[in-house]
Amino acid sequence: MNRREHIKGLVGLATLTATGCRAGGAGGAGEAGGAGTARLDTKAPVPPEGIGNRIRHLSYSDQGGRPDGVQVMLNRGHVYVGHMFDNGVTILDAADPRQLKPAGFFTAGPGTRTHHMQISNDLLLLANGANIVSMQSYDNLRGYFENNLADSITKQRKFRAGLSIHDISKPTELKEIAFLEIPGFGINRLWWTGGRYAYLAAHFEGFLDHILCVVDLQNITKPEIVARWWMPGMNRAAGEKSTMPAGKRMALHHMIPSGNRGYGAWRDGGFTIHDISDPVNPKLISHINWSPPYPGGTHTPLPLPGRNLAIVADEANAEKCAKGMFRTFILDIRSPENPVPIATLPAPSERDFCAMPGVFGPHNLHENRPGSFQSEDIIFATYNNAGVRVFDIKDAFAPKEIASWLPPTPARLIDPRPNVTLAAKSADVYVTPEGLMYVSDWNGGLHVLQYEG
Repeated sequence: MNRREHIKGLVGLATLTATGCRAGGAGGAGEAGGAGTARLDTKAPVPPEGIGNRIRHLSYSDQGGRPDGVQVMLNRGHVYVGHMFDNGVTILDAADPRQLKPAGFFTAGPGTRTHHMQISNDLLLLANGANIVSMQSYDNLRGYFENNLADSITKQRKFRAGLSIHDISKPTELKEIAFLEIPGFGINRLWWTGGRYAYLAAHFEGFLDHILCVVDLQNITKPEIVARWWMPGMNRAAGEKSTMPAGKRMALHHMIPSGNRGYGAWRDGGFTIHDISDPVNPKLISHINWSPPYPGGTHTPLPLPGRNLAIVADEANAEKCAKGMFRTFILDIRSPENPVPIATLPAPSERDFCAMPGVFGPHNLHENRPGSFQSEDIIFATYNNAGVRVFDIKDAFAPKEIASWLPPTPARLIDPRPNVTLAAKSADVYVTPEGLMYVSDWNGGLHVLQYEG
């Protein structure tokens, strides 16, 4: 049976009994831009284990009854999951990835969200900040993405803002050994893989939104802010005026450093490359923004230094493609002062995703962390409504999808915002060197998958 015949057979199935239904053939849905790909019925049900193509489902966890998950980290056979709406971090025993066991829960207190973290050498750096989704007053999901942070808080509550550092040598415990207070609404995402400096996307009082903050960790129990950098117009307290049009948000989602370069994603503000040879004095090398004409939402900057490329994902944030298609770009960065987009990853196309309830489009990328699966040819990406996609970019001008996993709709909505549609929202993916994939969802818990490429 060929791949097309197999897909046709899936359309009429109400349930699937296999734990990882695999479509035959080396190419995945959406290969070569989706040309000639058979489209599945949008209304065809997805079984609890999802539908896999060269990806096998191993297990599922509701994370101890807190199924809202964002960033996933691994250490000493345990999985750490930061929550999007619950205030805390769940720890799961992953000695047997086919049967994850809740092993602990840490909270920084009511009102404090700790959804992003970094782990290295038995230390965990944790983003602390306002649980902003419970402090805003929007009537739909887009409001979260289309308003600057400083003007979006309408319901003030107590929270803690800053960077906490934890000893996790005992995997089920987060023993706090330091806290760096950052007056403002807190940290969004951060990057640290060991070493002296951590790179934070943090909000400071007087600023419109998250900016770059460099923290010196030479004395791990006394972290120190040594640099800040922001786009022009963000420092309201200094009299700067924003040049962003209504409905557009300038905010650092996060920066990923590589060598003496830093690569930043600024939501509707585009992509930057910085000279960080002196981390105390980061300098802008270049700035490119493809919004407009594309809708923005720049989320994840993944440098591939061995190939002088960067993969940059724009996070989709409007239901039923109301803003158009969000893309993941491949950039040629051989000349860092002039980055050039040369291709986009093919969009999933086996279903009419824009017609389905909820948001459709990219969310995040596996970030090639030390100790994880590392490749400059194979890219793992998560999608709203379309799960996990794996791409072969050996030919950077003609990337191909080679594997996929389509998730089920979550059992219930955890997102407290009004008028949010219940739909799959694969958030982060962490891939081990063996191809074991831990995939979180804003509402739908944690799936463990095996990449079979």
